[in-house]
Amino acid sequence: MRRLVQLLLSPPSRFARLLVAEKRLTCDPANPEDPAAHLPVFVEMDGTTYTGLWAIIDQLEGAYPDNPMVPEDPAARAEAFRLLDWAMGPFHDNVTRRIVYEKASQRYTGAAARRAPDMDTVRQGREALKVALTTIGDTAERHGYLAARECTLADLAVAAHISALDYFGEVPWAEFPLAAEWYVKMKSRPSFRSLLADRVPGQPPVSHYAELDG
Repeated sequence: MRRLVQLLLSPPSRFARLLVAEKRLTCDPANPEDPAAHLPVFVEMDGTTYTGLWAIIDQLEGAYPDNPMVPEDPAARAEAFRLLDWAMGPFHDNVTRRIVYEKASQRYTGAAARRAPDMDTVRQGREALKVALTTIGDTAERHGYLAARECTLADLAVAAHISALDYFGEVPWAEFPLAAEWYVKMKSRPSFRSLLADRVPGQPPVSHYAELDG
């Protein structure tokens, strides 16, 4: 059986879960022995191990060409990878680390040792999130999804972060209806079901987290 070694609230791990689900592959989730290890890790049926997002993307897109998540059009392809890089780079550093990694346990994010959240850091993340939500909404309105008219790696990457933020009720949806419309579309995809079922012991999600219209 394939395995995916991952952390529940880590966006790179959530991205890998979404990609595996979009490929409609059976895969057992597994917790890492060391939350600070290089994750996620995808283990194929033959035991071959793929560590990190780029190795996992290369394997899943190359070995399982059905339901491709990389556009054929060169411009859309470039935009999908640009947004993937943005999500896992600037967005991760400026928003997710400042909010999710402050609020969640190291066991579920791989963040530094647990301490009380620094609310100044959280507030900085919230301000950066508002700027990002405007960009997400405008981009989705132009293309349908973020990089093209169909769902791509870009949507999975951004949604991996947004879903972790939404778990804590940190996304001001009422202020950003275009981004909300895109995210409802993402939440409605079958690949999202396992993410919406996530529950951290002692730290449940906000009430609207799993609602398809919330």
